[in-house]
Amino acid sequence: MYDIVIIGGGVTGGAIARKLSEYKLKVAVLEKEDDVCSGASKANSGIAHAGFDAKPGSKKAFFNVLGSKMMKAYCEELGVKYKNNGSLVIAFGEEDEKTLRELEERGRINGVDGIRLLSAKELHELEPHVSEKATAALYASTGAIICPYDLTFACVGNAMDNGVDLKTEFCVTAISEKDGHYVVTSEKGESVNAQIVINCAGAGSEKIARLVGDESVNIGLRKGEYLLLDRESGDFVSHTVFCTPTKLGKGILVTNTVDGNILLGPTAEEIEEENKDTTENGLNFVRSRASEMASDVPFFNTITSFAGIRAYSKDRHDFIVEFSKTAKNFINVAGIESPGLTSAPAIAEYVAEELVGKLVKLEPNPNFVGKRQKEVAFFDLDEERQNELIKENPAYGRVVCRCEKVTEGEIIAALHRNPPTKTIDGVKRRTRAGMGRCQGGFCQSKVAEIIAAELNIPLEEVTKNGEGSNLLVGKTKC
Repeated sequence: MYDIVIIGGGVTGGAIARKLSEYKLKVAVLEKEDDVCSGASKANSGIAHAGFDAKPGSKKAFFNVLGSKMMKAYCEELGVKYKNNGSLVIAFGEEDEKTLRELEERGRINGVDGIRLLSAKELHELEPHVSEKATAALYASTGAIICPYDLTFACVGNAMDNGVDLKTEFCVTAISEKDGHYVVTSEKGESVNAQIVINCAGAGSEKIARLVGDESVNIGLRKGEYLLLDRESGDFVSHTVFCTPTKLGKGILVTNTVDGNILLGPTAEEIEEENKDTTENGLNFVRSRASEMASDVPFFNTITSFAGIRAYSKDRHDFIVEFSKTAKNFINVAGIESPGLTSAPAIAEYVAEELVGKLVKLEPNPNFVGKRQKEVAFFDLDEERQNELIKENPAYGRVVCRCEKVTEGEIIAALHRNPPTKTIDGVKRRTRAGMGRCQGGFCQSKVAEIIAAELNIPLEEVTKNGEGSNLLVGKTKC
């Protein structure tokens, strides 16, 4: 019997799990895919938003601003890369400038520090590549960038290190009540028992709520397509540059990433069902809008494109973080679109202390360790430490991914660290092996061999990203 079951292994579910591991509670995370961070958390802009655009008084505003203020220390504790690069919202004419003034006022009401309006001259001094047609900008000094999957892995991994159970490939299809508790059942017929259920299922949160008769969660889906440029273009901009937002979202952005790439996007397409395919029209739109925002965008350095799904509340247009009004001991954390990544640490604290704390007594876990050691990035170390590592483990002296300079030692370490993975894409997101210019063209086979050897499984069973994506189907006669 679990005290709490969290449905959904994205950044919000992971952050809640980590927070709950601070207390003497038996907690499990249920994830429908073969790995955590397989939904919206792996395919977003990686922005820690300052909080100036959320409607004053909304849950988005509250959690965004609080999360922004928490994020630097939160990432340091979890060993996650964080860069306070600041953000710019650029205007093209009087109408856009009016919107900037409104955003500035919103920011002040929301309690955002370090925001001010810039003239065209000031803007172009900060970002020379921004279009000469830009007439003004709103600058937010507290805007930052992080790696969304690094943060998710760190949250879930730290939670597991502190006693939380993770069950992957657990697609919830039924939730029933029995003797005063919940029985949560998967499509494979597995079941777990829990006193409290927290619904963090992202795009699937409406379906999960319906399983307990709760019709208050109404989720819409919005697809966003992106282009990613090689590290060669990493100095194209130094800030996160937004265009003036619309009712569909913050619009196209041009930003660098914590790993030195340039990210362009996303689009905002309303869809009925989950669909992560990129499209010619979508990517052309990204190119067109990015070209309007900045001059000489180095599209020739594009190394990949991808799409992510954002789940939003169709009727409330705000985060849903509350007790279910129809199901006892059931908590909905749904509609967590942008700025959900920024808000995750703040949402986690609220859920634990203000919601779960009303249902059970929160006794501190005396064995809780909140600090997570940072992943070893071999080529970021000085020569002395590199030599020490190679002496300790020669695998650190063997480069597997030349594009991103990832060693065999780093891959092996990732395979034996929480949360576990057994796929090539899982290794990719944890180590960056395969994220460079060749996109795994030269290192993918070696990564597969390492996975097979370390996990003691046949090479034919190694997949790229789960069931149906096997690289090999059998051996040749020779």
